[in-house]
Amino acid sequence: MNTRTVKIPGPDHPIVIEPTQGRVKVVVAGRVIADSRRALTLREASYPAVQYIPREDVDMALLARTEHATYCPYKGECSYYSIPSGGERAVNAVWTYEAPYAAVAPIAGHLAFYPDRVESLSVEPA
Repeated sequence: MNTRTVKIPGPDHPIVIEPTQGRVKVVVAGRVIADSRRALTLREASYPAVQYIPREDVDMALLARTEHATYCPYKGECSYYSIPSGGERAVNAVWTYEAPYAAVAPIAGHLAFYPDRVESLSVEPA
């Protein structure tokens, strides 16, 4: 039996989730893949901030689910999507925690994009 370790964010590994102030846009191959004024910014320990965009604000028809999966002891099981129009660079460019742990529950139903695997990921001021 494979038991996953579950960790709770705290002073040694903080995770803060808050509404993004502004509009988040993701472009791949000249096409807007995501456009949201309802994104969430997740700040985790010393990692760069990540924009989590509601699925409803992402053109899901432009994504292809992959078999790739990872695990985060703070967030849970992670699934991935590729963006076919972005070519090899955009393989597994998108991730999501479909059933995140309670400590990060607000990111359920949201997608995140690797900035170096898309043409642009911008946060425009409100």
